[in-house]
Amino acid sequence: MTDPLRAPVVRVVDILADRYLQGKIQTIKLAMTSLLAGGHLLLEDIPGLGKTTVALALARALGLSFGRIQCTSDLLPSDITGLSILDRTRNEFRFLPGPIFSNLVLADEINRAMPRTQSALLEAMEERRVTVEGTTYPLPEPFMVIATQNPVEQVGTYPLPESQLDRFLVTTGIGYPPAAMEKAIIQAGSIRDDILEITPLLTVEELQAARAAVRRDVHLSPKIVDYVYRLTAATREHRLLATGISTRGAIGLADTARAGAFLAGRDHVLPEDVKALFIPVCAHRVILRPEHEALDRKEILQSLLDTTPVPLA
Repeated sequence: MTDPLRAPVVRVVDILADRYLQGKIQTIKLAMTSLLAGGHLLLEDIPGLGKTTVALALARALGLSFGRIQCTSDLLPSDITGLSILDRTRNEFRFLPGPIFSNLVLADEINRAMPRTQSALLEAMEERRVTVEGTTYPLPEPFMVIATQNPVEQVGTYPLPESQLDRFLVTTGIGYPPAAMEKAIIQAGSIRDDILEITPLLTVEELQAARAAVRRDVHLSPKIVDYVYRLTAATREHRLLATGISTRGAIGLADTARAGAFLAGRDHVLPEDVKALFIPVCAHRVILRPEHEALDRKEILQSLLDTTPVPLA
């Protein structure tokens, strides 16, 4: 793997994990993996664990333009995409872009927005463009949505439709930090002001070059392709699942495995890369049968990992 392309990316992960986001190394790695693979990230956890902080720190460290959408029940689609207003001096309509026109967009508490508003994100996340009043506007590159989602048991939440969940490449939680680390965080207090002082550690050009290297230089062998297929096909045949992983999900697993191999400094994907990302990429895509909805999807997918033969080199 070409070190000049990989080293700056790994440096961003290391500095964020060591100085600003202690205890969140796995979340940071998954966020960077999603970005390198060209996908979006959904963070699921209770409020107050640092989901918003992760998105803001990543944007600052990468020197990306940052837009935030605070999702509420009265949020309108135009609050996301923007709208046209009448410019009286020119006697014509002028388009005012919304926060979606940023490199990294944080959709905070996305499942508090009404379904109609949630759907406004679909075209942007999939097509990298938005259409307002019949006119299509391209979004900047790179473009990534990091959404946070509160537990559905909390008041005022609306479950995300399956079509929107499928737009997220990776889903993960944050969890509580270890006891000693949490005590240190409590003593130090909020780090939001420190994050705002982060100077970019990577240029947009370097990030784009790294993303291109993931697609161009990381090899996916036929054996690994077969392994990805067998894992996803197994979800479609599982007796506890009503819907398994689609072809788009399988492509996402392969793309993230490439990005994982890149971060690890290899120019080829190993079965371990696929195994490490199978649950984060696939758990939110499977649908349990109604009579088994109380079961844990992650445990079901882990059982498939344990029973699906791993290809030999």
